[in-house]
Amino acid sequence: MSALIVLAAGGTGGHIFPAEALAGELLTRGLKVALVTDRRGEAFGDRLPGVSLHRIRAGRPGAGLISKMIAAAGIALGTLAAQKLLRALAPAATVGFGGYPSVPTVLAASRLGVPTLLHEQNARLGRANRWLAPRVKRIATSFAEVDGLPSGIATFETGNPVRPAITAQRETPYAAPGAGPIRILVTGGSQGAAILSQVVPAALALLAPALRARIELVQQARPEDVEAVRHLHAARGIAAIVESFFTDIPMRLARAHLVIARAGASTVAELCAIGRPAILVPYRYAADNHQTANAEALARAGAAWTMREAEFTPKVLAEKLIDLVKSQAQLTAAAEAARKLGAPDAAKRLADLVIATAQGAAA
Repeated sequence: MSALIVLAAGGTGGHIFPAEALAGELLTRGLKVALVTDRRGEAFGDRLPGVSLHRIRAGRPGAGLISKMIAAAGIALGTLAAQKLLRALAPAATVGFGGYPSVPTVLAASRLGVPTLLHEQNARLGRANRWLAPRVKRIATSFAEVDGLPSGIATFETGNPVRPAITAQRETPYAAPGAGPIRILVTGGSQGAAILSQVVPAALALLAPALRARIELVQQARPEDVEAVRHLHAARGIAAIVESFFTDIPMRLARAHLVIARAGASTVAELCAIGRPAILVPYRYAADNHQTANAEALARAGAAWTMREAEFTPKVLAEKLIDLVKSQAQLTAAAEAARKLGAPDAAKRLADLVIATAQGAAA
């Protein structure tokens, strides 16, 4: 099959990363790929060699009537532009990864009769995908159970595609720290998280000096917090590397004995792909509380521990760390449970489904 596949995704990493992984898989199969996104997604252009990038206008509905009217106008204009683009590209199929920037392209594809499917990264159907779902025939999911899926639409659990650099670390074995160094990775997404910068240093300060001396910490923080977090850790004798961004997260994730993180789709997918235990702190303002749904899905499987922001205090975190160090079998069991949830072949499975959709097969 030699054809063009159009991927439509919002510009955040949670939408772009799986689109990037699928694009790589499709390219290896000899297909052409185009990515339609917004201004933010264009920044990923260098990461997608061989993929043509297109920007389509889209609106994001706000709370007020005027905001919603402006967003509707933006979506309408974006859909007209997307129809013109799709007529020129003549894709064999279109894949929507969610985010409001994906709406005009998926809507245009469905109107033009282009075979179209959606991919949902979270354990709760996102707003854009929820609105688009009645207009497509197939939805690929990352979790076995997804809240908000409409009835009457064929669903396929493919998993959430992750970057090749992540899957390359899957065979790195997990071993609990024993009596040696305890490697902790703290990450709050691409922009870090203020609450992690506040609570983690304060929690580690509550640990006994002998335990603090064993910790080897890697922490991602917001640029404005980096120096303050470094100072707090240094003042307590904790060996810490604190940066606003790490280019080698796959390697650091594989080396970690424990991860403390938000519960975005990419984060949980990467944790499971490699198989690492985590304390997850869902972002309370995430749309439709989807991060809590993600975290709870891992917690039910025994792969992580969930702490809502209201209960994520220095004392509670310190007590949990002490408990895990005393009973390290918990860490090993969680790592094994996370690995079982991992879908290292998600990109291949999703590519199979895309090709079947383009060919009109039952899949």
